[in-house]
Amino acid sequence: MSTRKDKFSKKDKKYMSLALTLASANHGLTGENPSVGCVIVKSDEIISIGQTGYNGRPHAEHNAIKNSIETLEGSTMYVTLEPCNHYGKTPPCTKEIIKNKLNRVIYSVEDVDKKVKGKSFKIFVSKNIIVKKGLLSKEVNNFYKPYFINRKNKMPYVTGKIAVSKNDLIYSKGTKKITDVHSNKLTHFLRYRNDSLMITYKTLNEDNPRLDCRLEGLNKFSPKRIILDNNLEMNIKSYIFRTANKNNTVIFYNKADKSKTSIFKKQGIKLIKSSLLKNEDFDIKLILKKLYSLGCRNLLVEGGNDLSRSFIKKRLFNNFYLFKSPNSLSKLVPYKEFNCFKDLSQKYKNKNKINTKLGKDLITLYNK
Repeated sequence: MSTRKDKFSKKDKKYMSLALTLASANHGLTGENPSVGCVIVKSDEIISIGQTGYNGRPHAEHNAIKNSIETLEGSTMYVTLEPCNHYGKTPPCTKEIIKNKLNRVIYSVEDVDKKVKGKSFKIFVSKNIIVKKGLLSKEVNNFYKPYFINRKNKMPYVTGKIAVSKNDLIYSKGTKKITDVHSNKLTHFLRYRNDSLMITYKTLNEDNPRLDCRLEGLNKFSPKRIILDNNLEMNIKSYIFRTANKNNTVIFYNKADKSKTSIFKKQGIKLIKSSLLKNEDFDIKLILKKLYSLGCRNLLVEGGNDLSRSFIKKRLFNNFYLFKSPNSLSKLVPYKEFNCFKDLSQKYKNKNKINTKLGKDLITLYNK
C-alpha cells in the first residue's frame, strides 16, 4: 500500500510522463469524461499503452489492457487519474485490473468525482495490489484543471480569444485577417481543442465565419457552434445557418415569433429560450450552466468587444488569448475597437500573464 512518503524512481517518472503525454493528446476530445493516459510495464519494458477514446469511451485503462499482447500478471500500471470503480456505461476499470492480475497500480491524482474519489485505493489494497499515488502530481493537477473546474462549478472551462491590430481595432471594413498565418493556425488549434465555440449573431452577420477547424486532418473535430441571438436576427443565408443541424449548432434566444422559430427548427437547429438580465444582456452564467448540462466541457469564445467584456467583467474566462498584430488598421467608418484592456488588467493579475512572440504577432495569455 501507499504512504505519503512514497518515493518514485526516474523510471517511474518516465512512465508517468508518457501517460501524461497520452492524456494530453486527446485533451478536449473526450466528451464529458476526462482524458486519461495509461502505460503498462513488465520487467522494465512497456508492454502496452492506452488513452481515453474519443467522446470518453473506452477508458484508458481498458484500452491499455486490451492492447497488450502479453499476459498482464505481475505488471505495473501507470495512470494519470485514479481508475474508476463503479458501474456506469462501462464496467469499472478496477475490476479489469484485478481480473488481469496486475501487481502494482500507480496513479498520479485522485478523481474529484465523489463516486470514485479515494475508493479505488481501498479496493486495490483489499486485493493485495500495491498502490501508490502522487507521482508527477503538480504537472497532472495542472493538466486536469479544466476537468476539476467542470466538476466543481458545473460549467465548461472557458477560453477567450480575440485579435487586435496595433491601434487596437478588431474590425475595419474591407479587412478580413488581422493576424498572420501562424496566429491563424493557433486559432484553429484552439478550435480543435474545444468542443464548443461561442459568438454573437452580430459577429456572424458581419463576418459570415465558418467557425471550424481547418488544420489538415482535424476538421472532423470542429467545435459545436453556439450563437447568442436575442431576437433570432441571424442571417439565414450565412454559412453557419446553411450547414447547421441538431448536432452542430445551438442558438440561445429570448424573443421571436413562431414563424421565425419554425424556420430555424426546420433547419434542425437546437433553439434554447433564455432569460435576460435587467440590462437586456443574456445571463451568461445561466447559459454556461445549460451548456454544461448539454455536455459542453471546453468552450472557446471568439466574441467581439461586448461579449468579451461581459465574460471579463464577470471573470468567466479561465484563460484569455489576446492576439496583437504589429500592423495598424484604418479608422475609416465603419470600424470597431477593443477597449477591454483595463478590465483585463483588473480582473486577471499580471503575475498570471504570459507573453509569447508568434511569427510577427504578440500573443498574451491571461490566466485566472
